[in-house]
Amino acid sequence: MYAIVEIAGQQFKVEEGKKIFTHRLDIEEGTSIDFDKVLLIAGDDNVIVGEPVIDGAIVEGKVLEHVRGDKVIVFKKKRKKGYRVKNGHRQNLTQVEIINILAEKSSPRKAAPVKEKSAAPEAEAEVPAEKKETKKAAVKKTAVKKEAAEKVAEKKSTAKKAAEKKPAEKKTTARKSAGEKK
Repeated sequence: MYAIVEIAGQQFKVEEGKKIFTHRLDIEEGTSIDFDKVLLIAGDDNVIVGEPVIDGAIVEGKVLEHVRGDKVIVFKKKRKKGYRVKNGHRQNLTQVEIINILAEKSSPRKAAPVKEKSAAPEAEAEVPAEKKETKKAAVKKTAVKKEAAEKVAEKKSTAKKAAEKKPAEKKTTARKSAGEKK
């Protein structure tokens, strides 16, 4: 049996008897802790999925020790500029042992089977009125964009026609060629 639990903003897959490292928790070593943000519990044949969490489900754990993680080297360099910076980092961690996974059996939320959508008219009947309005608004916006694009295309075509009607004027240069002298 395992569970997926949110601890200190991260999700962990936990099993009974396993030890995990989490970000530093403000709890003294040796004390027990209960995690109530259980997202999923999977047993032998049963899977309970939360929406977003499972009501009444608890994962019990015990804080073993506070440790620091391995050193990570952060090296920055810009070539040809003489810029080099070397920094190190060690993350503060808490080691937690998972003691027990408890799921309240009175109101488990099981994953609902996926329903297949059949005919299109039924699908439109299921859509709330708010979504229909947003779809209409989206259709209106695209129509307005198409009209604007047509106007721009029309202006370009009229400008091309006007340019074709005018004869091309020859450009005169201010310099006299080498053969022409006064």
